[in-house]
Amino acid sequence: MALHLIKLCVGADSIDDLRDWVSRRALLEVAAGRDPHSSHVTRMVPKRIEELLDGGSLYWVIKGQVQARQHLLDIRTFIDGEGITRCDLKLGPEVIETVPQPRRAFQGWRYLKEGENPRDLTVLTGEAAEMPSELRRELAELGLL
Repeated sequence: MALHLIKLCVGADSIDDLRDWVSRRALLEVAAGRDPHSSHVTRMVPKRIEELLDGGSLYWVIKGQVQARQHLLDIRTFIDGEGITRCDLKLGPEVIETVPQPRRAFQGWRYLKEGENPRDLTVLTGEAAEMPSELRRELAELGLL
């Protein structure tokens, strides 16, 4: 069973904002001759790295709801310019929309066990899949989706 991380997506007002950031990051990586991926640096290092890298994802909370995820490709530690140990989360290039799930604000990241994570939006069919994301978000806030 995969283990996941969940984190606030600070600075993004929508999934499109996140996708734009990921695209820019991927272009910079390709221009540098590396694989297209994005990364996210955190202060704390997860202790359960093997479980996270066994099919885990980083779930993004945008405007109070889990709305997207990216596959975790690698987790590495490094020491920054000030001598502080940091954690670099290497993320897949695809931002996968999820069924919105309300989530209160928190600091840092948290573990998210399989089964607690929201389903990918692709599992929705019919009218729900075709709804504008803002309407899906509001319905999720009301517990109707």
